Amino acid sequence: MHTNAQNPLGYAIRGLGILFCLTIPVMPLADGNAVDKIYHPYVDALEQELEWRAIYQDDQPDQPDHRQLYRFSYGRAFGDRWFGEVYLTGDKADNDSFSLAAYEVEAKWQLTEQGEYWADWGILFELEKQAKENIWEFSTGILAEKEWGRWSGTANIIISQEWGSDIEDEIESSLGLQTRYRLSRWIEPALELYVNEQTLALGPVLMGNIQAGVRRSLHWEAGLLFGMNDKSANNTLRVLIEYEF
Repeated sequence: MHTNAQNPLGYAIRGLGILFCLTIPVMPLADGNAVDKIYHPYVDALEQELEWRAIYQDDQPDQPDHRQLYRFSYGRAFGDRWFGEVYLTGDKADNDSFSLAAYEVEAKWQLTEQGEYWADWGILFELEKQAKENIWEFSTGILAEKEWGRWSGTANIIISQEWGSDIEDEIESSLGLQTRYRLSRWIEPALELYVNEQTLALGPVLMGNIQAGVRRSLHWEAGLLFGMNDKSANNTLRVLIEYEF
């Protein structure tokens, strides 16, 4: 049995919990559209995956209209605690052709075993370079998930540092929350909330898994997020497909 008094990791987990609770109401929030995906803190040893995701946003002030963002990635686990991924990102907007926008490397560190503490914890690291400009961004995030029977709640707090000759150095952050009900393996309804300086978006998401063989599955997600203030995109559609093998 693990207790916070006996296990030094318990103090770290308690500290993350306190930071999580204190950060939500006071953190400085980023610009742009925060809608992307919710990360879960788990790593499946020996897993590899191919991922494709698309974001379509409509009518956001100070942003190109009908903006489309696409990400394609390959990722794999390194043991049972680390998962690494490399991304290519492309975008398109009205009157613009599709173009490569950025390169990104990402690492996820699962801090705790599932069910070991009151919540499951992980940390996310990302490094992104804009393809056409000298703009870099390093992000780190706290990933937390809690289960109640068939329900689960997930929180992502991401803090980013931008720098380069084509941008003013700044620190940004964003918040993503998800409540999910495991109706069946095939379909799980969820509700998601995304917050940053220019986005307050809330909406329903459907997701599920299709078994494709031994240790092979197709995970899909589709959601429609609605802007809740004057700075947000009116509607944001997000789609994700992962082939895990």
